[in-house]
Amino acid sequence: MPRYDNIQEYDIDLEGRSLRVGVVMSRFNQDVCEGLLSACTAELLALGVAPDLIRIVTVPGALEIPLVLQRLAKSGKFDALVALGAVIRGETYHFELVSNEMGAAITRVVLDTGIPVANGVLTTEDDDQALSRMQEKGSDCARAAVEMANLMKVLP
Repeated sequence: MPRYDNIQEYDIDLEGRSLRVGVVMSRFNQDVCEGLLSACTAELLALGVAPDLIRIVTVPGALEIPLVLQRLAKSGKFDALVALGAVIRGETYHFELVSNEMGAAITRVVLDTGIPVANGVLTTEDDDQALSRMQEKGSDCARAAVEMANLMKVLP
């Protein structure tokens, strides 16, 4: 239902049928990442994305995610992508470096290729925060990927 008279508004479309979705998951902090992946794939299937149209690629860590996202995005074989990982603060500056560079690189992939990427790389203070967020974030990313893939198909 439109919110404003005489103004076109694009509807939210969470229908995943026929969408091709690639998921890139870091293996670093694997328990959290597997939890993200489980929630994400369950939600993709619930939204109607066919199992044979989902591809999962794993990489060593969060900094490797953007390169694989870029390759998948440029392949022309995906309507949307999902990045999954966990960067958990340690005692060094490395947390900030990985978080900032990885986030900026994912954004660059989206803007350079026009393929939506749902960023599900958690950046948390500790393991407990990551574990408590993994299910919801994984599901959120699936919904965002499907919604954005559908939106890109109808935008001029």
